Amino acid sequence: MNDTPNPPSSPFAWVTLLTRTSYLPGVVLLAYSLHRHASKYPLLILTTPSFPSSLLPTLEHECSLVNAAILPITPLSPPPSNTPSSLIASRFEDTWTKLRVFSLHRCGYEKLVFLDADMLVMRNLDELFDYELPGRDWIAANHACVCNLDKDSWAPGDWVKENCAYTGLRPGDAPTPRDVRLHPYEEQWDAMLEFLNSNPLVKTFLFPDQDFLAEFFKGRWKSVGWQYNALKTMRYWHEEMWEDGEVRNPHYIVDKPWSRRVGSDGVAGYLGRDGVTHGWWWGCYERWERERENRGEKEVLEMVRMEVAKPLEEGKEAEALHGNWQSNPGNKVGTTGISGKNVSVQT
Repeated sequence: MNDTPNPPSSPFAWVTLLTRTSYLPGVVLLAYSLHRHASKYPLLILTTPSFPSSLLPTLEHECSLVNAAILPITPLSPPPSNTPSSLIASRFEDTWTKLRVFSLHRCGYEKLVFLDADMLVMRNLDELFDYELPGRDWIAANHACVCNLDKDSWAPGDWVKENCAYTGLRPGDAPTPRDVRLHPYEEQWDAMLEFLNSNPLVKTFLFPDQDFLAEFFKGRWKSVGWQYNALKTMRYWHEEMWEDGEVRNPHYIVDKPWSRRVGSDGVAGYLGRDGVTHGWWWGCYERWERERENRGEKEVLEMVRMEVAKPLEEGKEAEALHGNWQSNPGNKVGTTGISGKNVSVQT
């Protein structure tokens, strides 16, 4: 981590992680959506050396337009002696680095809300900084949806609808979230590093940061509602609970909306059922794109467009939208997204 960062403009901040260019559209739209909904708190974008330094000046310029800032950090992972032998996906190795958010007290931050880079803010969420946790050693989190109704082969065997915390809930039943926040401090960070380096449970984790936080904060996390981490699959896995108008912050797990346009028939997502939620992202992108075009921001537009699906050519739409994203090497799958075994922690 940068040992001599500039003092923060605010002791409260949103935080996200950017490790690869394939996540640029997500980060840019996350920052834009926070700014568009008039958040008074800045977004801190943590970057690692795997993100091209040549793009940082252009990204910094975009940050200046949306109350965001970049903080270079070093990657984080367990030592080889305590590294899991296998993960659900090798790309999840990057997600250990999310834990560095707990070290940001060294930069002067007091309250932080972590947002994954494949999220999109739909309304002002600043109330998340107002509610007090039972203690500074607590975090707020929300239960993971573990239905696995699509029978994905990578999912643990106990991921069934009967074990999902959201099964049977109706609109209004799920607790309304008041806080998705942490209070970072030195003793906590030291304890987390000790756990990461030496606790044998780390070797069993399938979802790095999620499993770590679920175990480390066992008994010390507050449950919050689904609306602040609205996994896009829950729209059809929990139809009895989901309401589009209640969504504060959709989470685009698995395939990302910017990797493929929504078809005229409303088909989107690798199973074709994400047209509505992906359409929210594309609507926000088109608004951002128009604003940047009107400002003449050619470098910013060029940077982001390199990672965004081009408009579909007439006659090739069905092929592009109904193909298998998992077998297409050209698709860009992000470094985060699928929730942990028991809780999906919004740190």
